[in-house]
Amino acid sequence: MTEALSKVFAALGDPIRLDMVARLATGDATVSALAQHYDISMQAVSKHLKVLESAGLVSRSRAAQTRPVHLEARVFDLMDKWMERYRVRAEERYRRLDAVLAEMNDEEEKPRRKGNAS
Repeated sequence: MTEALSKVFAALGDPIRLDMVARLATGDATVSALAQHYDISMQAVSKHLKVLESAGLVSRSRAAQTRPVHLEARVFDLMDKWMERYRVRAEERYRRLDAVLAEMNDEEEKPRRKGNAS
């Protein structure tokens, strides 16, 4: 799981690939349709898609003469499970911190006793 996630996060670390994933979230697209949005060569677009494909984020199929690129949602399920595990841990730490801060605040608000003068 760790190696797969490392590939996914590395693939999404590039702004062009991240934008490609965002565009594919609205529907499948051909390489040519994706390429028109970027000021890079068709070869560079293909290389970016190969990285996304290697990470399991996209797949390509044959439909007549075209090869539409399809976003693979199951990879996002894997990422979601990984993030959820850390979100739960972070929430537990925040709850403990809130309890400590509330306790400190209660101690500061307690009226202080004045010493008895004899």
